[in-house]
Amino acid sequence: MNTVTRPRILVVGAGFAGVGCVRRLERRLAADEADVTLVTPFAYQLYLPLLPQVASGVLTPQSIALSLRRSRKYRTRIIPGGAIGVDLASKVCVIRTITGEIVNQPYDYIVLAPGSITRTFDIPGLTDHAFGMKTLAEAAYIRDHVISQLDLADASHDPAERAARLQFVVVGGGYAGTETAACLQQLTHNAVKRYPRLDPALIRWHLIDIAPKLMPELGEKLGRDAQEILRRRGIEISLGVSIAKAGPEEVTFTDGRVIPTRTLIWTAGVVASPLIGTLGEKTVRGRLEVTPEMSLPGHDGVFALGDAAAVPDVARKEEGAVCPPTAQHAMRQGKVAADNVIATLRNQPLRPYEHKDLGLVVDLGGKDAVSKPLGVELRGLPAQVVARGYHWSALRTNVAKTRVLTNWVLNAVAGDDFVRTGFQARKPAKLKDFEYTDAYLTPEQLREHVTGAEGRA
Repeated sequence: MNTVTRPRILVVGAGFAGVGCVRRLERRLAADEADVTLVTPFAYQLYLPLLPQVASGVLTPQSIALSLRRSRKYRTRIIPGGAIGVDLASKVCVIRTITGEIVNQPYDYIVLAPGSITRTFDIPGLTDHAFGMKTLAEAAYIRDHVISQLDLADASHDPAERAARLQFVVVGGGYAGTETAACLQQLTHNAVKRYPRLDPALIRWHLIDIAPKLMPELGEKLGRDAQEILRRRGIEISLGVSIAKAGPEEVTFTDGRVIPTRTLIWTAGVVASPLIGTLGEKTVRGRLEVTPEMSLPGHDGVFALGDAAAVPDVARKEEGAVCPPTAQHAMRQGKVAADNVIATLRNQPLRPYEHKDLGLVVDLGGKDAVSKPLGVELRGLPAQVVARGYHWSALRTNVAKTRVLTNWVLNAVAGDDFVRTGFQARKPAKLKDFEYTDAYLTPEQLREHVTGAEGRA
């Protein structure tokens, strides 16, 4: 009896790009046309732009973690684990499951959307003493940590320790760092009113970046407006400055200043997932070089997109321009990549990805925001309406939209709750503990593993 095996499509990563691709494949492929598998450590899509609002307690963690198992109509198989290597020659993806088992997953077509990790540098003490802001666990952890600093300062009898616990340093003047500093500063500003023994003047937030401007993509005027908003709220901004070294109780800036602090939050950019390094293919600043159709040159049926791929930005019409690693592009790339996988299956022509940037939104908490939708510069409440309206509309499910809107309304009416869960009290965890960057195989280990598995088969 002859059996016909359906083509196997493997999607790596459940971010904006990966989930957008999977959902498009499910809608446009017939049930018997192909098998679709998704590899992800967590069965949810994280709406990353709203992470600072989780850290500040405006939103609950559940509201921006969109479950991939909620609907019964989706037929994609989910493998709970992380891809740690891809052998393009053998068409095998090596996966470490959440149980720690390492398995080989064969495929006919693969879509690589593993996203990015926090970019770090060889700065003494950085990964041991800094917090990141890239995962849902980190955001929840940081909220707990910041509130605990207020509690510990309130309990301390040492004036030096109290002052140190009330100083906070955020590194990174991009969107993530600026919004994180703004939202958490607002949290401590409101919370300290409930601590009559603490002097509000002791609370100091530092936002530093090695670049000469804060969020340069906003343009000169809006960038200045954003700085003015933050400085008016008491955030000290230092540009052209970075970290020289980090310790458990102090941070040394490159300009020589030493800041006593127990809180260093590192948000100085991202780099492509280490999975890309296992391919042995050409990269552009660490991102996999692909065609405008998001296919990998020289390899049929291999597509890459999102933060991990240098997708040519056709709309900008500049030589060498690639799409920035933003949610706006990743969501749309996922749909085009799915269409191109289907086109490959059906021997149809592929289409290039092209999207003109819709603009930028920066939520600084409360009524403060700056936005630039379609080139129109806004600030204050109108900018806040645009920023939150954009994020709300971009949420993929009605359940998520309802939760987020409810959280926003409740926070606006009832204010903040300054509750810490206490789950972080016994075991401190820093940047190096959340992203598992040491879990990936080298190209040599990958080849040895796949060859050994083939020999045992």
